[in-house]
Amino acid sequence: MNITLRIWRQQNANAPGRFVTYQVKDVTGNMSFLEMLDALNEDLLSRNEPPVAFEHDCREGICGSCGFLINGVAHGGRRGTTACQLSMRFFKDGDSLTLEPWRARAFPVVRDLIVNRSAFDLIIQAGGFISVPTGSAPDANAILVPKEAADTAFDAATCIGCGACVAACPNAAAMLFTSAKVTHLNTFPQGEPQRDERTLSMVVAMANEHFGSCTNHGECAGVCPKQIPLEFIGKMNRDLVRATWRRHREPLVIPGVRQHPSHEDAHEHLET
Repeated sequence: MNITLRIWRQQNANAPGRFVTYQVKDVTGNMSFLEMLDALNEDLLSRNEPPVAFEHDCREGICGSCGFLINGVAHGGRRGTTACQLSMRFFKDGDSLTLEPWRARAFPVVRDLIVNRSAFDLIIQAGGFISVPTGSAPDANAILVPKEAADTAFDAATCIGCGACVAACPNAAAMLFTSAKVTHLNTFPQGEPQRDERTLSMVVAMANEHFGSCTNHGECAGVCPKQIPLEFIGKMNRDLVRATWRRHREPLVIPGVRQHPSHEDAHEHLET
């Protein structure tokens, strides 16, 4: 089949961008979406034209590298599917597709379909860890983890940080991503010692990176390729209330995190 692609081309973050139309011929249903783009790039290179830049790594829906808007929907809109897992059998001959990068202030364009998602890294650095005692290895059953807690933590850990939730949100909020990372570690008994500090610091880091506020549109969960549920945002909201109460509204000082808003300001990014 033949596919028409209207792709956003932009040399770098400071250069103007524009849509360019390409024709891709002899596409088979067995191709993945990225393999179809590979075929386009091979054709462009054969004509001494610059290939379309897009991110990829494992191509198995695990790494979170791939991701862009396809006809205005993150990853193409199929439930639980990343762009690399999207098969061309879901399209038909003559289809016209528009491809563009994530659109969010916190995700500046690097080139073409690639954006800089280092803002996610800063959120994780702010609290994505637990403290454990050093010394001899503890017995495997020394700290028991309830099955419900283990299941919840595993579900949260499936977040691959692709950024689709931010791209789909009308406010470019990072609540689903941040809540998944917070829930992952806060659910375990091992994560309890830093639970309050982790929640506060990651929410402040999220606010510092200029993500928007959550207004319960639910688009984030709708496009998440790992189907992270909205209930994790509620869990993070409750943990934030608990953390600020226990800190008695004292000014929050977190080493290594830029202090623009206080933890009171962090509430503005959550559903009240």
